[in-house]
Amino acid sequence: MRPERPVVAETGAAKLRDCGGSGAPAVLVPSLINPPEILDLDEDVSLAAAVARMGRRALLLDWGEAAERSSLDLGGHVEKLLVPLLRTIDQPPALIGYCLGGTMAIAAANLAPVERVVTIAAPWRFAGYPDDARAALARLWSAARPGAEQMGALPMEVLQGAFWSLDPERTVAKFARFARLEPLSDRARRFVTLEDWANQGEPLPLPAARELIEDLFGRDLSGSGEWRVAGKLVAASPGVPLLHVTALKDRITPAASSPAGDSVQIGAGHVGMVVGSRRAELHAKIAEFLGAACR
Repeated sequence: MRPERPVVAETGAAKLRDCGGSGAPAVLVPSLINPPEILDLDEDVSLAAAVARMGRRALLLDWGEAAERSSLDLGGHVEKLLVPLLRTIDQPPALIGYCLGGTMAIAAANLAPVERVVTIAAPWRFAGYPDDARAALARLWSAARPGAEQMGALPMEVLQGAFWSLDPERTVAKFARFARLEPLSDRARRFVTLEDWANQGEPLPLPAARELIEDLFGRDLSGSGEWRVAGKLVAASPGVPLLHVTALKDRITPAASSPAGDSVQIGAGHVGMVVGSRRAELHAKIAEFLGAACR
């Protein structure tokens, strides 16, 4: 992974990191579950660098250490961290949210002026997940909650196990493909970097884990229009241009769970659409939506 980008604004644990570029700002919002580096992995596959080349000032949100935001649920992360950071920018930014970061970007657009929103593999209609997947997550939470309550957080490894269980054959197959790569090749190096990223990350603060699993996955509050952030019902369409990008082979965020509205689909998986061989398609769709040339 590349060295850390410089910090241009801070609120509590959260930071905005400058990823280059000039012009109108675009804030990249990662998920809470894995580190933000997936959006700025290296120069070849960095989504942040691609956005900077689109004539935007690319700013990457870093949520910071979980211990410093242990009292915040999902909505609290939006209200207390993301929205204040957006208000430090001198004009309404575009938001580009990945996975749960896309869900939170839509919520932020209900609370602060933004130019437009792109979501990438972002869940909103949680009833769109298969019933067996939601039931399995509920069972996992029931087993993990006592320990999480003692720790004040849900370890990332617990959720990682849930992700692996969605498609265990694919997990085995990717390591089989890795074994066939030249050990010193760029593809092998990136595979190791991605595995390091996937197995790192801050624990999910207990209030955020509870809201995610019980209120969103369990009750589909966002999909049913009943999710409140900062005391306000958050709408899936907050009155700004929206683009939702889904992945055809995504088991973590199936297309049926994405927000309703204008959407495009890329023939890749949840992570592959961002850093894999089809990433140029993602860049082109974002550039078109931002009104920029994709260079």
